[in-house]
Amino acid sequence: MKFISGTFSVIKNKYVIASVLFIVWMLFFDPKDWGLIADRTNKLTRLQKSEAHLTNLIKDTRIELDLLKTNAQTIEKYAREKYYMKKDNEDLFIVNSEAKR
Repeated sequence: MKFISGTFSVIKNKYVIASVLFIVWMLFFDPKDWGLIADRTNKLTRLQKSEAHLTNLIKDTRIELDLLKTNAQTIEKYAREKYYMKKDNEDLFIVNSEAKR
């Protein structure tokens, strides 16, 4: 019985009540609550991954651009692969490696 009456006295304490209300307010009702912080952290992680991916694409594109500016064989290879260009005396066959079901 002492334990129950001791528990009620702790619950009736105004500092405990104020602390619990403050914690509940900060967790759920504050404009900068924990859910918003978690969402922003996830978004930051996604944006950082996207930035790393785009940085790699930019680096690869710059390397390809340098090769296109300096090498005639690279220009011909690029035109054949990307734009399906061909010489006058050639036939072009496009083989799609993805099988459609």
